[in-house]
Amino acid sequence: MKQVTRSPYARYLGAAVAALAFAWGTPAQAHCDALDGPVVQQGRKALDSGNVNLVLGWVRKANESEVRAAFERAAAVRKQGGAARDLADQSFYETLVRVHRAGEGAPYTGLKPAGHIEPAVAAADKSIDNGQIKPVARMIFDEAEQGLHRRFAAVQSTRKHAPDDVEAARRHVDAYVDYVHYVERLHGSAGAKAATPGGEAGHGH
Repeated sequence: MKQVTRSPYARYLGAAVAALAFAWGTPAQAHCDALDGPVVQQGRKALDSGNVNLVLGWVRKANESEVRAAFERAAAVRKQGGAARDLADQSFYETLVRVHRAGEGAPYTGLKPAGHIEPAVAAADKSIDNGQIKPVARMIFDEAEQGLHRRFAAVQSTRKHAPDDVEAARRHVDAYVDYVHYVERLHGSAGAKAATPGGEAGHGH
C-alpha cells in the first residue's frame, strides 16, 4: 500500500488512532483462542511448572474454581505421559480458553491452530515483549490516516453530479456516510476509556 506523507494535523490524529486496537476490537479478531496465543502459552507454563497461579490472571475470580479443578485433573492425568499427557493438556487449554472468553462475554468456538494470529495483534504482542511501542503506533497511524484519505477522496470525487442523476447522488451519499462514520469512530476512540483487569470491558482479546 502506498505510504501517505505525514500532514500537519498528524499529531491530532495520533491521539485517536492510539485507541483503535482497543475500541474496535471484536471477538472475531481474537487471538486468545489460538494454540500460539498468550492464554495457551501461559497455560503450558502453568502445567509444566505445576503452578496454576500462572494462569489465574486470565480468568475472573468467580470462575477460578473451574480452572483450578481442570488444572488438577490435567496435572494428574499427564503424569501417565504419551498420548494421555497430550489429551490432558488439550483438555485443560480448552477449559482455560473457554472460561477466559466467557469472562469477556465472547463465544468459545474451539482452539484455533497456531500461525493464524492477525499481523496487528502479533505486532502488539511483540511490542510488549521488546518494550517498543513506536512500530505499533506507526502501523496503526498509517492505516487510519490512509483510511481517512481514501474516504475523503471518495466524497470529493462524487460531490459534483447532475441534479437529476439519482444514482450519482446515491454514490455520493454512500461515500459521505462512510467518511463521516469513520471520522466519528476515530474521534470516539480517542475518548474511550481503556479496559482494566476485572472491569466491564474485560481483557479485550
